[in-house]
Amino acid sequence: MDADDTIDARGLLCPLPVLKLRKRMKTLAPGARVTLWADDPAAVVDVPHFCSESGTTLVSMTEAEGYQVYLLRKPG
Repeated sequence: MDADDTIDARGLLCPLPVLKLRKRMKTLAPGARVTLWADDPAAVVDVPHFCSESGTTLVSMTEAEGYQVYLLRKPG
């Protein structure tokens, strides 16, 4: 599944990856898909928590070389 937008949050520490994600999600249409790249160790907890609180769907979470790749879908 391709994303409509990509957020590169590599090098940012908690809570910045989720804050960038939240800000970008506000600008997207319902159902839009976003890829988030993050290397913050806390992101593996923070991103799923953000999803459960906001109704965002965590489509997938995979590992790349030194960072995680999250594919999310905006509710609606």
